[in-house]
Amino acid sequence: MHNNIRTTFLGLALSASSLICFAQANISPAKKQTKTIAVTGATIHVGNGAIIENGTIIFSNGKIISVGAAGQVPQGDVVQIKADGKHIYPGFIAATTNLGLTEIEAVKATLDFREIGDYNSHIRSIVAYNTDSKVPATLRSNGVLMAQPTPQGGAISGSSSVVQLDAWNWEDAALKTDDAMHMTWPVTPRFRGGFGGGGRMQASPESLAERTQAEIAKLHAFFAEAKAYAEMGKPEVINTRFEAMKRVFSGDEKLFIAAESQKDIVVAVNFAKKYGITPVITGADEGYLVVDFLKENNIALVVKQPHALPNNNDDDVNMPYKNAAVLANAGLNVVLSIDGYWQQRNLPFMAGTVSAWGLDKEKALATITLNAAKVMGVDKITGSLENGKDATFFISAGDALDMRTNKVEQAFIQGRDINLDNLHKQLDKKFSDKYVSEVK
Repeated sequence: MHNNIRTTFLGLALSASSLICFAQANISPAKKQTKTIAVTGATIHVGNGAIIENGTIIFSNGKIISVGAAGQVPQGDVVQIKADGKHIYPGFIAATTNLGLTEIEAVKATLDFREIGDYNSHIRSIVAYNTDSKVPATLRSNGVLMAQPTPQGGAISGSSSVVQLDAWNWEDAALKTDDAMHMTWPVTPRFRGGFGGGGRMQASPESLAERTQAEIAKLHAFFAEAKAYAEMGKPEVINTRFEAMKRVFSGDEKLFIAAESQKDIVVAVNFAKKYGITPVITGADEGYLVVDFLKENNIALVVKQPHALPNNNDDDVNMPYKNAAVLANAGLNVVLSIDGYWQQRNLPFMAGTVSAWGLDKEKALATITLNAAKVMGVDKITGSLENGKDATFFISAGDALDMRTNKVEQAFIQGRDINLDNLHKQLDKKFSDKYVSEVK
């Protein structure tokens, strides 16, 4: 992905100077775990709905070897961390984000989340993921330890990957490469009657609908050709766009389709089924209106943040807050997401909001832990605190889904005790010291 191909030398120079102005020394990734560690006395939120009071979690070589009620800590060279009265959570997972693909929104040279063109199935976000970004460290301080950097734009945007947020480069960061192909379902623009645009008449509803149907027809043609290509075996001429679709048809890579309205959700699911694919629907603002259909087709959903207004004037004003609960309580696998990249630090608090609007708190926790891991195909290694999984978790002084009590005191990624410092903390200390000294 090279969104900055046409950037002028002057633009690059200005961008570089901007980066220098904002730059601070990077926080080095933590070293590999060398000793067995036991954390005792905490309330353990497993991530699968279970809670262990006064629990103990033991991990070695980056993997959990024991998690359960308080028991005897192994003898020998074991580091013990007492966490009495505190809480342990699996690392939170930020779904469908451009984290690591953008740094400064006003500087084009730092934006690498969108490619030119509409059909970019060959694009892989992982190779553009920037581990030197200043943003991930700010997320880790709130318990977000993993993410799914996702390309955007066009009809088919490309493949996302799952990363952990403490790495030297994208190869180190990757937990699973090319976990999902992302596409956006064509939406008929809402008709605005009368005249506009400098006196030119707006397109009619019929014309807009025809345009949408033409886009859907293009998608069908692309998928039909790509599937035929996948069934050819080894073609004489490689088509990189069709080659990338092979994993989608084989089931090795998920297909995420962005669709909002009930009609678009139904049509998008039926579209994917025609090609033997069970999709994941993202957005799903009106998912609550087609619950039975989604259950019949075993559809997982990545829903938007609850802090939003409804799409339609006659919708329940609180529906965005309730949507995730309605879907999850119906037995669907629901993942919670949040727009942007800096805002990912608020992901746990979005889950807290969902729990206040009808969803059990541990189920709300699952929307940003185990449910997300299942949808991304990494649930065998992360998403919950179970034997054999990665020791990726954190210790909080209080409820991590509540912004008043979320205080991450220590965090581990694959057993590595990570540095929780970040740019925001550094700036806070800098100016706190400044004004304290001035008052004195």
